[in-house]
Parts: sequence; structure tokens; C-alpha cells
Amino acid sequence: MSNTHSNPVLIKVRNLSKTVATSNGPLTILSSVDLTINQGDSLAILGASGSGKSTLLGLLAGLDTATSGEVSIAGQELSALDEDGRADIRRRMIGFVFQSFQLLPGLTALENVMLPLELVNDKQARDKAQAFLQTVGLAKRITHTPRQLSGGEQQRVALARAFVTQPAILFADEPTGNLDSQTGQQIIDLLFELNLKHQTTLVLVTHDNALAQRCQSQIQLSAGKLI
Repeated sequence: MSNTHSNPVLIKVRNLSKTVATSNGPLTILSSVDLTINQGDSLAILGASGSGKSTLLGLLAGLDTATSGEVSIAGQELSALDEDGRADIRRRMIGFVFQSFQLLPGLTALENVMLPLELVNDKQARDKAQAFLQTVGLAKRITHTPRQLSGGEQQRVALARAFVTQPAILFADEPTGNLDSQTGQQIIDLLFELNLKHQTTLVLVTHDNALAQRCQSQIQLSAGKLI
């Protein structure tokens, strides 16, 4: 992770560890991870199931708290903030895309994409959501609910929802995990297109080497350690 270009550091991780209590005693999920991610970078986090990838992503996003070590986002140390403070950073700076889409089943595609904007009382929520659904190729499906959409279409809605707030950082956890390879490829193309257009910093957890290769850098986790 060399700072050869002049983009500022956006995410800094120092000596990050996560241990959980189990019936057999403490289990270390992450151990002494150090990482620097610059603004506009794309990073793939690779590793086998159970290597700690999703845990690391959760800690970076402030969805989970570390046992020791620090995560700073734009100079703000997450452990120094309370839950409300971390939620505020997520709302202002972070978008998410998950393997399981996580759309609200009772809402249309349009309403799902409007949701994060409505949470911050954006008066242009509808227009922005419509524009983003058009960008991801779903202009004709905006009144459909998730069950009326294919997996690939649902993931497009999820991408539109993630990008509509123009987040500084997008965290994606196995974004192509539930899709066939052709649909997965389209979603990857779309992800990098949006990433480039909006200068979003992209952090992906993936098993998919093709997806990882498209990121500027890759890190590999094994049993909770960076290798």
C-alpha cells in the first residue's frame, strides 16, 4: 500500500484485533491488522470462509467494535465515538452492498433507493433515486418490488441505493456471491463504472479472483492475519 499518488488517506487501521468468547475460551477472529486505504482507491479483501473478511469489513464500517486497535475514517477514530456518532459517519460517508441484497420486500425499487435519502430529509430523494435506477438500467422496473425482480436486478437496485447518497466509501460484501457468472460480471462492471464516475473508495470482500484483480490492490486474510 504505497502512497505513490497524492490522494489523502481515508481509512487507517492500526493493530486491529477482534476476539470473541466461546465455550472453549477466547477465539481470535482478527489479529493485529494494519492497513491504509487512500481516497478513491479500490481494495479487495480475499480469503477462505472464516478467515475474518466480513469481520474486518464490519469493523471498518463501524458496525462492530474491535477488541483492540484503531480504525480511523477521514481522521475520525471510530472507537472514540458512541453508537450514534458511528451511525452518523455511516450515514454521511458510507454505502453498503451485501451478498443477500437486503432490500425491503414491501417497498418498490424506487422506494428502496429513496430510503437512505429520506433518512436525511433530502427533498430531491425521488428525482435522485429515479436517476440512479436509470443509471443501473432499471428505468422500466422502478415500481416493481424485490420479488418481481431477478437476482441481478435486485443487486442493481442495491447498487443504486448504495451510490445514491454519493458516499465517500462503498463497502461490498461478496456482491456477486448470489449471482450467476454473467450477471455477476455485469454487476462488477457497473460497480467499477460508478466507482470511477463518483471517485468512491471501494472496499470489497470477495472469493472472486476476477473481481479482486480489477481492484488496485488486494490483501489476503488467513486465520485472521494479513498474509
